[in-house]
Amino acid sequence: MTAVRAITTAAELTEYGLVAPENADGIEAVTARYAMAITPPMLTLMEGEADDPIARQFIPDPAELRTSPEELADPIGDHAHSPVEGIVHRYPDRVLLKAVHVCPVYCRFCFRREMVGPNGEGTLSAEKLEVALAYIAANPQIWEVILTGGDPLILSPRRLAAIMRGLAAIPHVKIVRFHTRVPVVQPDRIDADLIAAIRESGKVTYVALHANHPREMTEDARAACARLVDAGIAMVSQTVLLKGVNDDPAVLGQLMRAFVETRVKPYYLHHPDLAPGTGHFRLSIEEGRAIVASLRGTISGLCQPTYILDIPGGHGKAPLNLSSAQRTEGGCYAVSDYRGGKHVYPPAAD
Repeated sequence: MTAVRAITTAAELTEYGLVAPENADGIEAVTARYAMAITPPMLTLMEGEADDPIARQFIPDPAELRTSPEELADPIGDHAHSPVEGIVHRYPDRVLLKAVHVCPVYCRFCFRREMVGPNGEGTLSAEKLEVALAYIAANPQIWEVILTGGDPLILSPRRLAAIMRGLAAIPHVKIVRFHTRVPVVQPDRIDADLIAAIRESGKVTYVALHANHPREMTEDARAACARLVDAGIAMVSQTVLLKGVNDDPAVLGQLMRAFVETRVKPYYLHHPDLAPGTGHFRLSIEEGRAIVASLRGTISGLCQPTYILDIPGGHGKAPLNLSSAQRTEGGCYAVSDYRGGKHVYPPAAD
């Protein structure tokens, strides 16, 4: 059976053979709290097993109802840095513009899971969008505006173009970036109308693509990315390091190579955030560092993401990559190569 639209209920998961009927009640308990939607392109990638890395990202798990004391409803502190609705101003030269809190799919590890979905914070009204744009215009240090949410590319081309025209009128904004899963989970949506809309401002436009497993980079997804890049839109990637999905150097390396082959520059590899009910996805920082270190020297430098942590409470991002150079008592550095060999820099004179 092939789906023609996104599925959103436990009954549909059972109908498509993705959840056993006896497990449907447990899934319904999760979907009563957290939104679920799975698009047809993602459904076709699922291989049915409970540990399938695509299914694990999108099919609800009763483990989501188990929370731990360190988990937070707003794990990266959006609300602490929101001067007006729809704006997060955490760093001096850039802001998030959260125009919509709806997504084509809902990731089971989402750090904004308490804010998104049909019962989430909704879409900014025209009046609230005007206030948000006025805030950006009144703060000349803002160089970049990052549209996120929710997934901004779920908006119609008409609404996207209206936002971009608003940003076009703000001369100090030079860069507009879109954070999205759409080219992977709904690739047909990346058409000429949408591309024209996100280029409407005349600003430099970037698209940051969120994907977590190499199987997500299908021919259709790569074609959607090609349409964006061929239109002059630069692309970077965002990936979350997830237990049972991509916590394997070979899998992660395949994904980074797939990005580069698609003209998407690997950018951030996120350590999982402390979102409620996501403990089954988290691994330790030490485990993450070991995986990232194994990529160095084994795959091209073009394929190396920056491993980062969003510090809980809204304190911003911190790089987690291990330093390969450590200062020694003699004023030199002990430098590790990708095989683990140790070297002194500068080398001792003969």
